[in-house]
Amino acid sequence: MLGSPIAHSLSPSLHRAAYEALGLYDWRYEAIECDEAGLPALIGGSGPEWAGLSLTMPLKRAVLPLLDTVSELAVQVGGANTVVFRDGARHGDNTDVHGIVQALAEAGVTRPRAATILGGGATAASALAALRELGLAEAALVVREPARAWETAEAAERLGMALKVRTFDKLDATLEVDLVVSTLPAGAADDLAGRVSGVPALFDVVYAPWPTRLAAAVAERGGAVIGGFPMLLHQAVRQVELMTGRTDVPVETMRAAGKAEIVRRAAPES
Repeated sequence: MLGSPIAHSLSPSLHRAAYEALGLYDWRYEAIECDEAGLPALIGGSGPEWAGLSLTMPLKRAVLPLLDTVSELAVQVGGANTVVFRDGARHGDNTDVHGIVQALAEAGVTRPRAATILGGGATAASALAALRELGLAEAALVVREPARAWETAEAAERLGMALKVRTFDKLDATLEVDLVVSTLPAGAADDLAGRVSGVPALFDVVYAPWPTRLAAAVAERGGAVIGGFPMLLHQAVRQVELMTGRTDVPVETMRAAGKAEIVRRAAPES
């Protein structure tokens, strides 16, 4: 698992639980602090004993030029969160889209009529692709600075989706939807809670601390709330499939391990 910062990542707990359940006792999964400057050397130094890499911020876009092949989905989204080493080549893929679709499906959100995305980073582009898989041809994107949303706007074009970019002072005009997806980091959406609270469904990619103020406000008014953990779980399940070649990945074992780690981290130190 590569990224910066990386100490907070739950991915090691998820992947290690999968390896143990699958009997892959000689497999290891570690969190490695790595920024964009260090990525080329790390990938270049990965020998045949490496099965793959998971990538988080700020590496999902930076990794693309370093790969031999990239899946069509990762090209469309403009970011790969997964690298698989196979046959002497580096293959990039995106499992975040799968994670979002599965997280929404678990909550019964499968055919939204309209959706708004908060934030314009790499996860917003994956959310757009997930919405396309759920049947939407357009979405609203709400950002603080429109000029910083150009990469997500380009992803929308590659995905064949119409995108309306708005700033947060125009947020209220984008909330006549049945799903809001917040890709904002923890705490960044707190001041939006009162304005978003009336939406029918919220998917918030944050998984800790949980619930976010945004999620609590929507739940208090009876809206459906999906947190970031199911997305993290299901994208990891797909990564394990890609890296190991196994199709019998133990989803519930991974879910239990991830939840146990969240509880452990939240417990006060003795």
